[in-house]
Amino acid sequence: MSEVVQIAIGLVGSLAMTWVAFLVLLLVWGPRGMDLREAKGLVPDIVRLIRAMRSDPTVPGKVRRRLGYLTGYLAFPIDIVPDFIPVLGYTDDVVVIALALRSVVRAAGPAAISRHWSGTSTGEAIVRRLAGLPEVESL
Repeated sequence: MSEVVQIAIGLVGSLAMTWVAFLVLLLVWGPRGMDLREAKGLVPDIVRLIRAMRSDPTVPGKVRRRLGYLTGYLAFPIDIVPDFIPVLGYTDDVVVIALALRSVVRAAGPAAISRHWSGTSTGEAIVRRLAGLPEVESL
């Protein structure tokens, strides 16, 4: 076997092992205390939230760019974990959304999410949990 073929096999094997390790990490450290189907159902509301925040001139430019990257990731048909894989299919999307929302909250403040949220209060509670924020007590 030639050296080039051995290198190619080693590279493909390494990528496959990295992907499997990522799947295991998603299983172990994925979102806790949250029904992924419920979070998946929030995608239209989250898209509206992202769109509203991206068009708000009071939101810093770097945050609007991050939200653009998030939109691109969610719109791209090829995911890190394909959506048809049971349990894990949408986990990578939820993790990426959570990381992006946490970044947005750090840069724009928690009020930015509340100000632009147009979904249900239950949905807002889930989004706040994804963003690492405490739940808002209702009066």
